[in-house]
Amino acid sequence: MEDLSEIYKSYADEVKHFLICLTSDVDLAEELTQETFYQAVKSIQRYNGECKMSVWLCQIAKHTYYNYLKKANQINQMSVENMMEMGVDIPSNTIVPDVAIAQRNTLISIHKEIHLLKEPYREIFLLRTSINLSFKEIGEIFDKSENWARVTYYRAKLKLAERIDLNEL
Repeated sequence: MEDLSEIYKSYADEVKHFLICLTSDVDLAEELTQETFYQAVKSIQRYNGECKMSVWLCQIAKHTYYNYLKKANQINQMSVENMMEMGVDIPSNTIVPDVAIAQRNTLISIHKEIHLLKEPYREIFLLRTSINLSFKEIGEIFDKSENWARVTYYRAKLKLAERIDLNEL
């Protein structure tokens, strides 16, 4: 039991930071961090030491987040369908709110553009820049090569640079 608490103390902040980058929601990231470690405890026998513990935990965190999104999407879809079945008229702007912000500072703009990148570009960019994972570690998370991670990160940077340049015109 002491080993598990040491693992939590050593890696909880890193996992939480990774999840904050994925979710942009501190409260959700904290909740998912707890779920990640719960899942890790349940499957600790599957950790074979081939990758760093932090990489293994980030893989679990990523899958935990994806599972959360699937469940949230199902609940939202069911709620909208139930309301429609009951005859409630749902305007399209209530499902996807139109958020208009007149002025944004540079960091918020860049952060938003990062989150508009398609997967796996967004996640690889965040893994590399936010928690400073090596390309080898990123490749391990995706079950790909170090070279694949390096090339994908480079492409993510190009896509991000294009988006930022287009928005400044």
